[in-house]
Amino acid sequence: MPIRCAQAADLSEIVAIYNASIPGRLATADTLPVTVAQRRSWFDDFASTGRPLWVCCNAVDGAVTGWLSLRSFYGRPAYQATVEIAVYVAPDQLRRGIARDLVQHALVAAPELGLRTILAFVFGHNEASVRLFEKFNFVPWGRLPAVAELDGVERDVLILGHRVA
Repeated sequence: MPIRCAQAADLSEIVAIYNASIPGRLATADTLPVTVAQRRSWFDDFASTGRPLWVCCNAVDGAVTGWLSLRSFYGRPAYQATVEIAVYVAPDQLRRGIARDLVQHALVAAPELGLRTILAFVFGHNEASVRLFEKFNFVPWGRLPAVAELDGVERDVLILGHRVA
């Protein structure tokens, strides 16, 4: 499946994929859907900061099947070579290697982007995401115990790190 930089026309599909992840309580701390309007400035930040937002598209109809973002970490100049990774896949496209392909794409592109460190913040109970990142040699760098509350259940956030070769 082709991977390319996201375009403004993709934003509604990106938001739909993100919103589809909310009810599962595995991938985001948002508890209510977000709107395209709420995400417009978020989307625009990727182009203005040089941080990529990539989409994976269906080869047949071009529909967005998943997306991956690399966002600046902590917003300070000393962290310029460090990013936070996020990856989301449409529910009907899970288990097809889309997240794997997107993460691989990001790791290959990282040196050209001047990146040395990629961080993934993952809920501790999101075993599929933990396994995905472990396949790419992300290792545990920290645990934030019980920092999120989802439906009355406190959840840990794992910090998984990867040093770019």
